[in-house]
Amino acid sequence: MPQTFTFPVGGMSCAACAARIEKVLNRQDGVHATANLATERVQVTLDTPAATLANVASALGKAGFTVGEKSIDLAITGMSCAACSARIEKVLDRLPLTRASVNLATGRAHIVFVPGVTDPAALIARIEKAGYGAEPVEDTPQADPRMERAREWHAACRQFGLTLLLSLPFWGQMVMMLSGSMHMMPGWLQWLLATPVQAYCARHMYARAWKAVRGGGANMDVLVVLGTSIAYGFSAIVVALGLKQPIYFEASVAIITLISLGRLMESRARNQTGAGLESLLRLQPAIAHIETGGSIVDRPVADVRVGDTFVVRPGEAIPVDGTVTQGASEVNEAMLTGESLPTIKQPGSTVFGGTTNTTGALRATATGVGHDTALAHIVRMVEQAQGSKAAVQRLVDRIANIFVPAVLAIALVTFVVGWLVTGNAGWSIVSAVSVLVIACPCSLGLATPTAIMVGTGAGARAGILFRNADALERAQKLTTLIMDKTGTLTQGRPGVSDVLPTAGVNEHTLLAMACALEQDSEHPLARAIVAHAQANGVAPEPVTDFVAIPGKGVTARVGGIAACLGSPRFLTDSNLMPDTAVTDRLEHEGKTTIGVAANGRFLGYIALSDQLRPDAVATVSTLRAAGIRVIMLTGDNQHTAAVVARAVGVDDYRAGVLPADKAHEVQKYRSENAVVGMVGDGINDAPALAAADVSFAIGAGAAIALDTADIILMRSELGSVPDAISLSRATIAKIRQNLFFAFIYNILGLPLAAFGLLNPIVAGGAMAMSSLSVVSNALLLNRWKPGTRAGS
Repeated sequence: MPQTFTFPVGGMSCAACAARIEKVLNRQDGVHATANLATERVQVTLDTPAATLANVASALGKAGFTVGEKSIDLAITGMSCAACSARIEKVLDRLPLTRASVNLATGRAHIVFVPGVTDPAALIARIEKAGYGAEPVEDTPQADPRMERAREWHAACRQFGLTLLLSLPFWGQMVMMLSGSMHMMPGWLQWLLATPVQAYCARHMYARAWKAVRGGGANMDVLVVLGTSIAYGFSAIVVALGLKQPIYFEASVAIITLISLGRLMESRARNQTGAGLESLLRLQPAIAHIETGGSIVDRPVADVRVGDTFVVRPGEAIPVDGTVTQGASEVNEAMLTGESLPTIKQPGSTVFGGTTNTTGALRATATGVGHDTALAHIVRMVEQAQGSKAAVQRLVDRIANIFVPAVLAIALVTFVVGWLVTGNAGWSIVSAVSVLVIACPCSLGLATPTAIMVGTGAGARAGILFRNADALERAQKLTTLIMDKTGTLTQGRPGVSDVLPTAGVNEHTLLAMACALEQDSEHPLARAIVAHAQANGVAPEPVTDFVAIPGKGVTARVGGIAACLGSPRFLTDSNLMPDTAVTDRLEHEGKTTIGVAANGRFLGYIALSDQLRPDAVATVSTLRAAGIRVIMLTGDNQHTAAVVARAVGVDDYRAGVLPADKAHEVQKYRSENAVVGMVGDGINDAPALAAADVSFAIGAGAAIALDTADIILMRSELGSVPDAISLSRATIAKIRQNLFFAFIYNILGLPLAAFGLLNPIVAGGAMAMSSLSVVSNALLLNRWKPGTRAGS
């Protein structure tokens, strides 16, 4: 039966494009296409089974067009292990032009789909058909997550309390057996106590197992339910028929109790993995003081609109992003940007929601509310990073997808072979149950995402934002790091480096004359001279007859005395420069030299240069000590580049590189099989940032909008670069440790269980401990702290 789809296509800008799309698609066998330029959408009818949307999308891509995509995040319920997340991904990926990534630790699915081919309702229906629950994240209740988790924790505790109460007689019986007593409870009493544990306390396991089987998959609950049900069912038959066989009610009850305890502890530990994100969410206050009709009213922050005027009193948190219209104060932005010193805010300044007003009252106009605030952008970025998957996780998912069926096969072989070899059905059942119980893919599924969640949360608290898990994973592999000079290694603005008065003139006199001549100029060099003079207690005198000579300098009368300031050539042409030896030396050091003269007498030189960041030298030293080669790129001349390169201690540098050529330099180093990182300001360096394996953007506040970079460093400190690499290495180390823990339990436990050397109760305890150890190990990442940075 023919199928018709209508979907958006990017790159259709004219009638010729629409005609080309139709021509390209109608060449495909069994495809009939109509392109609508007005809506930029294409209607495709597939007439034969050989005609697929994948082929249509491929043909469009080869022709230079793109299929329009959207994404949605769904909150998933009912997942218990890696097999569950892998099952959901597999179900969703079967939909045409759909890609899904499901994170067990966060309980979320990120799905990219094509509107017109599928829709959110179809995605949710697919997930529910597979036996799980799904709901768009934005539609989930916005309750306090801590209160929600507290309720879930108390409910789980009550459930476990009942399970433990019913299982205590069995634990007592096992303790007595270990002490040499062979006293056993009557079979009927064991059956009576075990039945509510199996039927009621384990009901959630049965429900999840049934949903998984109904959806055509198998998960950890299937293994546990199958193992405990076999032990319980065999024992029930023995008691009911009065057979002379051992009974294993204590095994099924103990396994359910241990697994419930492990789940409880695991849940408690997993709740702590989201602490970094919650610390960000708690920054924004619940109430805003809105000015309306000449009075101040309190409104929920959710009701604030762009253009509203809000008031922030001393000591209060700023509710939304805005522009200050009245008042002056210092705002502590450390929680958002990591800057330790308060920032002065006055009319025209930008304030960010979640930061704290400290001293004065501010009145501001809202410019970003709800999802458009800088804080909301950061939270979304952290959520996306926590929900994304590293390359190693995708490998683990493929393993988990075949793990449960393989375990079922091993258990069946264990039972059959054990029975044939020993002739003891009871012993064979116990061995098979042990195999089913020890083989828990839950820890396998939690090994990577829990470490990523904790790592990205720790990074967010330190002002380091990873765009996705791949960036977090690649950063620890860096072998070469390229840094832009201006604005990255340097502060990006000139500053006075040398004040050299001539003989008989003091420094104060030289600065006073220079400050007077430059006080009305907006040139960056003039602003730097005035700022330096004022910082040294020099106040500018009034001037008259001021004349600016473009490209050369200025002349004026200061206190009635003729004075001038300008380039060495300007003063030489005026016969006021005594010699060029000093200027040659300063220029060789990469500095800009300005001469000052008054009343026909040369007063001295002022040299300016782009100042290094306070932590530049320490950062480069730290990176080199970590085995990373540091390269500097700059558009400046060779002399200036050489001076800065020597000062900071980079391994190599390239001068005279235009912004458009920086990407080529990055590609050149990548062609040498190096893993290349690029550090820049995210503006002129955007092509190079995009070309690098890992890109870092340095900035505060507005840096969240730099979509090019993989890692955004909210602090205006270069030292955050080695911090990001350090955190990446720490996180990947935890992932490797977690995978070791996850695999070692199965590598050691499965053979022991298959040969009957592992009691089912011990297997249940080991299974629970495997998940707990993985999550607890990931939580140790919270101990990571940013390194001490020079100049902080």
